[in-house]
Amino acid sequence: MSEKVRTRLEELDDFEEGSQKELLNLTQQDYVNRIEELNQSLKDAWASDQKVKALKIVIQCSKLLSDTSVIQFYPSKFVLITDILDTFGKLVYERIFSMCVDNRSVLPDHFSPENANDTAKETCLNWFFKIASIRELIPRFYVEASILKCNKFLSKMGISECLPRLTCMIRGIGDPLVSVYARAYLCRVGMEVAPHLKESLNKNFFDFLLTFKQIHGDTVQNQLVVQGVELPSYLPLYSPAMDWIFQCISYHAPETLLTEMMERCKKLGNNALLLNSVMSAFRAEFIATRSMDFIGMIKECDESGFPKHLLFRSLGLNLALADPPESDRLQILNEAWKVITKLKNPQDYINCAEVWVEYTCRHFTKREVNTVLADVIKHMTPDRAFEDSYPQLQLIIKKVIAHFHDFSVLFSVEKFLPFLDMFQKESVRVEVCKCIMEAFIKHQQEPTKDPVILNALLHVCKTMHDSVNALTLEDEKRMLSYLINGFIKMVSFGRDFEQQLSFYVESRSMFCNLEPVLVQLIHSVNRLAMETRKVMKGNHSRKTAAFVRACVAYCFITIPSLAGIFTRLNLYLHSGQVALANQCLSQADAFFKAAISLIPEVPKMINIDGKMRPSESFLLEFLCNFFSTLLIVPDHPEHGVLFLVRELLNVIQDYTWEDNSDDKIRIYTCVLHLLAAMSQETYLYHIDKVDSNDSLYGGDSKFLAENNKLCETVMAQILEHLKTLAKDEALKRQSSLGLSFFNSILAHGDLRNNKLNQLSVNLWHLAQRHGCADTRTMVKTLEYIKKRSKQPDMNHLTELALRLPLQTRT
Repeated sequence: MSEKVRTRLEELDDFEEGSQKELLNLTQQDYVNRIEELNQSLKDAWASDQKVKALKIVIQCSKLLSDTSVIQFYPSKFVLITDILDTFGKLVYERIFSMCVDNRSVLPDHFSPENANDTAKETCLNWFFKIASIRELIPRFYVEASILKCNKFLSKMGISECLPRLTCMIRGIGDPLVSVYARAYLCRVGMEVAPHLKESLNKNFFDFLLTFKQIHGDTVQNQLVVQGVELPSYLPLYSPAMDWIFQCISYHAPETLLTEMMERCKKLGNNALLLNSVMSAFRAEFIATRSMDFIGMIKECDESGFPKHLLFRSLGLNLALADPPESDRLQILNEAWKVITKLKNPQDYINCAEVWVEYTCRHFTKREVNTVLADVIKHMTPDRAFEDSYPQLQLIIKKVIAHFHDFSVLFSVEKFLPFLDMFQKESVRVEVCKCIMEAFIKHQQEPTKDPVILNALLHVCKTMHDSVNALTLEDEKRMLSYLINGFIKMVSFGRDFEQQLSFYVESRSMFCNLEPVLVQLIHSVNRLAMETRKVMKGNHSRKTAAFVRACVAYCFITIPSLAGIFTRLNLYLHSGQVALANQCLSQADAFFKAAISLIPEVPKMINIDGKMRPSESFLLEFLCNFFSTLLIVPDHPEHGVLFLVRELLNVIQDYTWEDNSDDKIRIYTCVLHLLAAMSQETYLYHIDKVDSNDSLYGGDSKFLAENNKLCETVMAQILEHLKTLAKDEALKRQSSLGLSFFNSILAHGDLRNNKLNQLSVNLWHLAQRHGCADTRTMVKTLEYIKKRSKQPDMNHLTELALRLPLQTRT
């Protein structure tokens, strides 16, 4: 029997995969890769039912946790190896759990040991006996801790009995670093499987306090000398484990326990490391209300092992989340800053200062914030130290902006702009400027003309604009344009319109590379012209008339610099409407002529959100809007009748339309609607104080004759196009266009004219000729004509209705 036991022990100890010898002299990355391979080997062994091999892998991995030959890698190694232990613990638990489930019953989540069958219990005991036969303490402890949850299958008190025993086992680990990580692992497993057993966790912590002095003992000091590691580099290795232990203990703990723990920490010498973990793990409210106590403890700490500035940083992080008593706030800041400002190393300084800036912003005025910023500039400027600390400096800016929503106050902080000057790397500088502008757009409620704000934000926006180059992505340009436009919209000089226009002129010169900003400026200037008209109630004085002409001129010279052709067309139209509304007739003509001359340049395909699309539908939409405006534009005295309409028709005629498109005819149909509206004695709408052609010509017969000639020319073009559609594949289009033209004549024409009457009948027949027309639409159209014929002066429609038969498809 003893021979069997010895053989089993030797088998568990001797295992080729993952042995300590094999993992010697590997680089850190190779070590990580090898551990990951072992994790996979564990899963593969388990899947292929090689349970002993799986256990051997876990034992050999656990042995690695006793090795501190590369001490600074220990925390990383702990994480990697406990990940394997967790995998193993989960596999064992699921295996035993599956044994308790058969076709007749399913084990509930909160089961008791009585629910587990004998096979499951036997297997579970077997695992614990195997683990108990591991010779070395550290692998025995870790492997048993990893399957702690399996005690639920054996007895109700299994876990509560195991936890104290495992806690005592840790006392046998001599190295304090290995010991503290073992305690951390036990705390983590304990909290997961039995969070109610807080007493065992507390015992674990108090055990740790008893052995805390070992950290400063000769054995550790000798080990550090051999490895060439300084104490300030060694002590922070304890922090992750200690933080976890403290977090487990402080979770839902009464304040009395926390106070007791603080008192115990006070009694220990060289307790900076402990103090740091207390401040990292306990609730921020608990730390904040005792801020002065903690400052007193920090002062008494030994500087050599764990620097005080790290303690002040931890304290500052708590004070960013919870407020200390009001009476202590200034004293806390003074005590902290006394230590921070004496730091010689720029990285140490900025890591600490960045945290305390938030405390200063939360509780003090711009005066104190200015002092802090001045101190940061003083420390970070020598030897261009700021170049290595951009992330921390960015955080400082974000914290200041987050607490100062009044930008007149923010920019009156004397050192704010000099602080911005430290961001000399362009990409970082632009990011900071974007943060400032986002905050301005979000928090600035009222329009402003404050010169301090304007000068500062113009500088910020100029920095963003100047970062744009040929390689800048479109999304980035859109973002920058959005931010700059947000600023432009928030600038208002009230009734001082000339000052407002000067601002827009200056902005145009500063932001000329971002098209959306120029578009916004044109809209803003047009709005300014309309505001002037509103103030003067349409009756411009010599001064305001000159000012409005200046606004119109601004738009006229800015639009050609834009790249988007439809952007230019729409702005010419919009600006022409504004000029017309302000009685600037010659300027309005210039805008409309510019739009007409631009139409031949419209390409067949345009880029819409990164996709190439046909442009004809956009051109059709623009021209329909243009025709609506041309109705009220008076003819120029030196040019012929309907000069602008003729020019536009010539351009439409010469434009190269798509072969299978009917958009040209749709546009001609819209022209007919315009000419019909122009032949009325009084137009449908007018612009105040602008005499349209109905007033200028007063229904003159020559004007009407010219109008009719144009109508005949356009109708001839439409009929010519309808003839070209008399092919099999185009008959449906012919039918649709014929009915559309019929409806236009019905709505806008005088059907008492015999020629027009006959044309409408012909079009009706054309729409139905090849059976392509929608019978339902034709029936409704005929019903409408009959209904209209009953109105006064509409008797002629009765005769027309008789001449419009409905053809059946048969």
